[in-house]
Amino acid sequence: MRFFNTEGPVRPQDHYCLPPLQRWDLDEVLRLIEQQKYFLLHAPRQTGKTTCLLALMEHLNRAGQYRTLYANIEGAQSAREHVDDGMATICSVLGRSARLYLGDGRLADWYRDGGAAVPAGDRLAQLLEFWAAADPRPAVLLLDEVDALVGDTLISVLRQLRAGYTQRPTAFPQTVILCGVRDLRDYRIHARSESSPITGGSAFNIKAKSLRLGDFTAAEVTTLLGEHTAETGQAFTPEALALVWHLTRGQPWLVNALAYHACFEMPEGRDRTRPITVDLIDQAKEYLILNRVTHLDQLADKLREERVRRVIEPMLAGTQLGQVAEDDIQYLIDLGLCRMAQGQGLTIANPIYREVLPRALTFTSQASLPQISQTWLNTDGSLNPERLLDAFLAFWRRHGQPLLGSTPYHEIAPHLVLMAFLHRVINGGGTLEREYAIGSGRMDLCLSYGALTLAMELKVWRDRAADPLAEGLDQLDGYLAGLGLDAGWLVIFDRRSHQPPLAERTASCEQSSPQGRRIQVIRA
Repeated sequence: MRFFNTEGPVRPQDHYCLPPLQRWDLDEVLRLIEQQKYFLLHAPRQTGKTTCLLALMEHLNRAGQYRTLYANIEGAQSAREHVDDGMATICSVLGRSARLYLGDGRLADWYRDGGAAVPAGDRLAQLLEFWAAADPRPAVLLLDEVDALVGDTLISVLRQLRAGYTQRPTAFPQTVILCGVRDLRDYRIHARSESSPITGGSAFNIKAKSLRLGDFTAAEVTTLLGEHTAETGQAFTPEALALVWHLTRGQPWLVNALAYHACFEMPEGRDRTRPITVDLIDQAKEYLILNRVTHLDQLADKLREERVRRVIEPMLAGTQLGQVAEDDIQYLIDLGLCRMAQGQGLTIANPIYREVLPRALTFTSQASLPQISQTWLNTDGSLNPERLLDAFLAFWRRHGQPLLGSTPYHEIAPHLVLMAFLHRVINGGGTLEREYAIGSGRMDLCLSYGALTLAMELKVWRDRAADPLAEGLDQLDGYLAGLGLDAGWLVIFDRRSHQPPLAERTASCEQSSPQGRRIQVIRA
């Protein structure tokens, strides 16, 4: 039985899949190859790039007009500034790949019989010249994970390809496709012999085009999940199909991971007589997030990078991006963390990532929390909002100040500590959802625990700004109206300079919103 794939390239005989060559404009790719162009394919990790390259290799070799070779050169990353080691790895990979995919041992023989003695700065170029001249059919080379290389090794690869470019197609590959997560402009590389950074473009100015592999469309998500129904008879309810699209926005790995967990891991989902429902998809989502599966963990790890922090921190805070460089924004789009949404500007790529990012940022704060008595629970185990408020105020007065220093993003430190506290409150017995956006001026939280739903709006009072109380009450009215609630919390973090200690200024009072809702205003 086939299944949804979440590890490595897709194999159609084993995995449900969309036709790989239909995921990009094959006519354009073939036209670029016919025109002897060198170009790029880039997309976020686990989007299907390698699957598409392997399918293209098979397609071209089956047609017989070209000799096409795929090679993953990520192994040369460890060479860093040691160009000789890097070229040795790359040439070895090309030799093994030619033997595996083309049944051609000549590249490995060339390297063994003297190629290894060629200076590293010309070794790859000579190997490709030998390969291109060994057969009258033009050669097409597909190099995967190129942007994993760094420093002198990457510069050498790009410059050797550029040096051989004028020899194509008889004495150098007619077309080279470089594949990776990032576009060429973001290949930030330093050579030991050069003091200033070199961009990928300056070392590879023969690039004709950059192609980006997109996420699935809503129709493609339905088609992919329909393969499971066609093979097993188990349907996805229309609501479940819509939820998969909503949660993932078509990110291929997320779509497959949700469906795999719902259909193959959960006991209810393995019963093929029962449909896959919204409830099963929701449970699958929580599993992926709580268990920090590899794909999500890799994204969360990017939060440590300064250029990522410069964009994500104001998004979480609801402030404007300010003077953030265009390259930093494009970097997050290339990583797949963000997307440009029509009518919304820059936003987190999908609801699952939206949930993962703040959870990852609160991890250290959660680990730093002291033991807290669960005074917020009633005797029947239900959540008491009045007791929760008292518990939070006591916690904040006593522990807020030292915990603010445990968070990685200073500007939203209060938000992260509050969320860490609330995660301790729900402790597997509820959920905490977040809404945030550039320029919104706030973060909204929705805590659900049993029958109780508690909505909160977080605002920050900064230097030279007016008290955000009135604006917060008005905004919270709209948030509560959307949830169908008549009460909520407005938490105002006072981040102005020269304020008294948290223990002295933390307080709460009940006020009415403009629409008459009961609001607990917490100043902390």
